[in-house]
Amino acid sequence: METKELLKKVRKIEIKTKGLSNQIFSGEYHSAFKGRGMTFSEVREYAHGDEIRTIDWNVTARFGTPHVKVFEEERELTVMLLVDVSGSQYVGSEAQMKRELIAEICAVISFSAIQNNDKIGALFFTDKTELFIPPGKGKKHILRIIRELIELKPTSEKTDIPDALRHYTNVIKKRSIGFLLSDFKTNNNQELEKSLKITNKRHDLVAVKVKDKNEEELPNIGFVKFEDLESKTTKWVNTSSRKVRKDYKINALKEESEIKEILKKSGVDFTTVETDKSYIKPLMDLFKHR
Repeated sequence: METKELLKKVRKIEIKTKGLSNQIFSGEYHSAFKGRGMTFSEVREYAHGDEIRTIDWNVTARFGTPHVKVFEEERELTVMLLVDVSGSQYVGSEAQMKRELIAEICAVISFSAIQNNDKIGALFFTDKTELFIPPGKGKKHILRIIRELIELKPTSEKTDIPDALRHYTNVIKKRSIGFLLSDFKTNNNQELEKSLKITNKRHDLVAVKVKDKNEEELPNIGFVKFEDLESKTTKWVNTSSRKVRKDYKINALKEESEIKEILKKSGVDFTTVETDKSYIKPLMDLFKHR
């Protein structure tokens, strides 16, 4: 992509998402994520109404009167964008591709984070880590994340979410908020569930499942050659067959149901966004319900 075209795309995303973040998301973001990280501030004498679990028993024994630990909200959190950039992200409707939708959502989350003085970083992955951007602050840093996401040419087409989560927990030691953005096309649900549970214990993991209507509904347009963008295998499908269209939809709904169940079992808050619909309500609902 030419530099001029790239900058134009980045600028367009910035204008749209910064406005949304200022007007809509920053308050919901603050409510959803602030207060999750608490740091020790001081010890003071127990007062009526204090929680018993905050009593510092060592200090209490030393002074002979009950003392409690006082905690305050962390002034700064770290937010990580874990972005699936595999081949299936290039699927999309007339409106936009999944990859373009993910870029916008990443920008909204990033602008919301810096308004709350949080750091933002990114890990772009396929079946390996394609690019890691350490957490940082400022508009320039956010624009770099968006630019890299738009411009990135992955070296692989496949997906390995558990591998990405392992990398995340290895490089980010301090508890953080992780936004996992993917279509969750996986061949090993058991391993996915295990890795989600492990990561969610170490960090506050949130999932955004991205989907396109064509992955659920086959149009009636006769014989069509389908290519799996990750495995590169191809096959001809008769979309005029009612049974073929019905089986296709049943299989897609089954896969989606299984992923949602895995996310619930793992204790991961999640929402689903679609390429041909606005992502504002799903994101707002996600933030509000936390």
